[in-house]
Amino acid sequence: MPQSSLRLSAAETLPEDAGACLAGRVWLPQAEGPAVVKVDDAALQDVSATFPTMRDLCEQADPAKALRAANGPVVGRLDAVLANTPAQERDAAKPWLLTPVDLQALKAAGVTFAISMLERVIEERARGNPEAATSIRTSIQGLIGDDLSKLKPGSPEAMKLKALLIEKGMWSQYLEVGIGPDAEIFTKSQIMSAVGTGADAGLHPISKWNNPEPEVVIVVSSQGRIVGATLGNDVNLRDVEGRSALLLGKAKDNNASCAIGPFIRFFDDGFSLDHVRKIQVTLTVDGPEGYQLKGSSNIAKISRDPADLVKQMIGTHHQYPDGAVLFLGTLFAPIEDRDQPGQGFTHKVGDIVTVAAPELGSLRNRMLLSTEAPPWVFGASHLMRNLARRGLL
Repeated sequence: MPQSSLRLSAAETLPEDAGACLAGRVWLPQAEGPAVVKVDDAALQDVSATFPTMRDLCEQADPAKALRAANGPVVGRLDAVLANTPAQERDAAKPWLLTPVDLQALKAAGVTFAISMLERVIEERARGNPEAATSIRTSIQGLIGDDLSKLKPGSPEAMKLKALLIEKGMWSQYLEVGIGPDAEIFTKSQIMSAVGTGADAGLHPISKWNNPEPEVVIVVSSQGRIVGATLGNDVNLRDVEGRSALLLGKAKDNNASCAIGPFIRFFDDGFSLDHVRKIQVTLTVDGPEGYQLKGSSNIAKISRDPADLVKQMIGTHHQYPDGAVLFLGTLFAPIEDRDQPGQGFTHKVGDIVTVAAPELGSLRNRMLLSTEAPPWVFGASHLMRNLARRGLL
């Protein structure tokens, strides 16, 4: 197959409205480390003298106001930095874009949409075998339908459905977190391990049935305040998790398997949590063989409100001193056959995945095996030593 390559531009990467308050991170070769930057008229301005880490900016009482007041040297034009971001195009002497998060915990909410809940049940019953998925899907939908979007998790109506499914022998751990009182909140990946737009994203080589998960990612301060949002791809290994829910860590947390970006958009007068609740996320997969898949996920159809998910993640029961980001889950679950009938969709090495929303811009990644993607080598200890050496701590 031909070598896939990424092409990034400011016009495609930025949100549609020019007034968005955006912050990101850029690798500075001369500093041998990252800088927090704000987007200022398609230029990237280094504000790390004021905010050494993105965590520091997110902890401000009003991050948008604080970011707009900060100034610093221009790193470069966004188009130029984006063009230098894909590894196969990179000049190591010039800056490139990173994921916008750093010290925040990387968390995710699972089974937050009715259709994705059903697909998790199907994965579980198929035991990781895509050929069994179609018949299982038909039998489950025949019993409970596929429109559970109006069913409030934990409600009396949900508990009646639970009793029925138990009676029919169809109850599942995924239905428990889908319509029960407690949300599934798990650790997606490790602090500092996420990749940003233009980076190669990773698939564990043992997986033969997998897919992208286009999601909105909300940014939460250590006090539990939701301060902004960005986009994410919660790369999903359907066969691995389908074999056993106890393999969730192996399915979700691998080299380059957590993609977040392109920028954090902070809440201000023009963008709030109410806007997040209405975001339509689109997905495009462009395969190296000419294949294309399109899909979407509408946050308005989420079963659990983002604010409720945050309360289940952080509070007196669990603290995050450096804040956290939370994947909200996805409505999208590709079931169309890509190659052989009955095999459904799965990634090919070289797929270009684009997750986009008008309010948040676009996140683009090339899919490689986790063993072939650039290894994760710059952790929290490296960041602290680098910032100290630069006099920023």
